[in-house]
Amino acid sequence: MSMLQPKLHLKLAQKQILTPSLVQMVSVLALNRLELREMINQEIMANPVLEELGEEGLVAEKYTDQEFAKKETEKVPETEAPNPFDEFDISAFHQYLNSAGDNNFREREQIEKPSFEQFISSPQKLADYLTWQLGASPIDERTAEIAREIIGNLNENGYLTATVEEIAAAGPYSAEEVKKAIEQVQQFDPPGVAARDLSECLLLQLRLLNSDNSLAEQIVTDHLKQLQTNQLREIARALNRPVDVVKRAVETIRKLDPRPGLRYNVTAPALVEPDVYFRKVSGEWQAFLNDDEVPQLRISPTYSRMLARGAADRDVRNYVRERLAAAMQLMKNIEQRKHTILRVCDAIIRRQGECLEYGMDHLKPMMIKEVAEDVGVHPSTVSRAVSSKYAHTPHGVLELRTFFSEAVNGPQGYHVSLVTLKRRVRKMIEEENSAKPFTDDQIAKQLDAEGIHVTRRTVAKYREDMRIPSTHQRRVKP
Repeated sequence: MSMLQPKLHLKLAQKQILTPSLVQMVSVLALNRLELREMINQEIMANPVLEELGEEGLVAEKYTDQEFAKKETEKVPETEAPNPFDEFDISAFHQYLNSAGDNNFREREQIEKPSFEQFISSPQKLADYLTWQLGASPIDERTAEIAREIIGNLNENGYLTATVEEIAAAGPYSAEEVKKAIEQVQQFDPPGVAARDLSECLLLQLRLLNSDNSLAEQIVTDHLKQLQTNQLREIARALNRPVDVVKRAVETIRKLDPRPGLRYNVTAPALVEPDVYFRKVSGEWQAFLNDDEVPQLRISPTYSRMLARGAADRDVRNYVRERLAAAMQLMKNIEQRKHTILRVCDAIIRRQGECLEYGMDHLKPMMIKEVAEDVGVHPSTVSRAVSSKYAHTPHGVLELRTFFSEAVNGPQGYHVSLVTLKRRVRKMIEEENSAKPFTDDQIAKQLDAEGIHVTRRTVAKYREDMRIPSTHQRRVKP
C-alpha cells in the first residue's frame, strides 16, 4: 500500500505581477480632470513631502534614480551649513508618527467642522416626501408600519415593485392589512404613486379628476395596448363611440403622468469639464490638455535637504525617504497620464479631422484597437485614456468615446461609421410624412441608393436601439 509522502517540486513559470506603482499609474490614467484634481488634493494632505507649485512659477524639483541615490549619500559638514533638522523638534515629530495610541490625538483628528454642503438645500426625494405625508396622516401605527414597507419598495418611477404576498411575509402581515396600506399610500401625492402597473397608475390619476372620465377609464382598462399603438379607429369601433369622442378622451389620458415618482427622483446632472481642447493652430488640428485648476506638484525643498544632510533620528529619515519616493512616483505617473492622453488625442485627430471640421455626420469608423496600434500601447490603455473624459470641439463638448465607432461596409468598399448611419436613420424618420411613415424596408432601400448596404433587419435593430417606434406605431391617422 502506497503511503503519502511530502515531496519537493520545482516549477518555473512566468507571471504578470502588478506593482503598487503600476497600479497607481493605471488608476491615474483612468481619472478625468475633476477626479485627478480631487486625488492630487488628497495626496497633498497625506504626503508632507508634496507641495503645490505656487503662483510664483517655481519649477518642480524632479530627480532621477541616480540623482536620488546621490542625494542620499551626500554628507555636508556641519561647518558648511546648519543642519535643517535643527529647525524641527525631532522628538515631537517622532511622537507624531507614533501617536496611534494617543486618544487625545485621535479625538482632535476626528473633530470636523460642518461641511458647507450641509447648508445647501437638496431636492426632496420621493421616499422622503411620502414619509412626511405618512407622518401627517391619521392612521394607526400598524398600517403606518406597513406603509413604510411599501414606500421602501417603490422604484424611481413611483411604482410598487413588491407583491402583496412579499410585503405580507416581511411582517408578517395579513393580505388585507397590506391592501389597506397600499390604498392609503395611493392617496398620497403625487397621484398615481404606488401603482403596480401603468394601467393602475393612469386609473388612479383619472379617478382624482373632477370631470366624468368613464370613457377614458374604459380605454385604459380594456384598450391600453391599442392606445399605445395609436389605433383610435379600432378603439372607437370596439366601444361603439364616435372617433371624435374617443380622441377627446385620449387627449385627457395623454395629459397624465406615466411616471409620477420621477419628478422627485431626478438625478442631478453631472458636472462636465473638458479634459482636452481640440483647436486649429496654423491650419492644423492640435490637442491641448486642460490643466486649469489642477494643482501642479513639486517636491518640498526642505524635506529633500533633510536627506542630503542626514538626520539625527533614523525613523524620521526613513519616513521622509519613503514619502519622497512616493511623491516622485506620483508626479511621474501624472506626467505619464498627460503624455498618453495627448498621444491618443493626436491619433484621433489624424483619423477624425473631417469630423472636427464639418461635424458628426462626417465621423469615420475607428476602433480602439486601431488607435492602440497607432500609439503603440495596449488597447486597455487607450480605453482608460478616453474613459469618462471629454473634449472641447467646435461642435460642443463631446466624450472622447464618441469618436470611436464600428464600420458599416458598402457595396464598393465604401465605409461609414455606425454612429453616422444611426444619425441618418433617425433623420430620415424625423423628416418622414407622419401619415405615411417609412417602413424598415424602405429605409434600407434608400440607404442602399446612397451606397450603404444594410438589410431590413439591421435597420429594425438600429431603430430599436434608438428606441424609435415601429412604422405602425408612428403612423398618425388623419
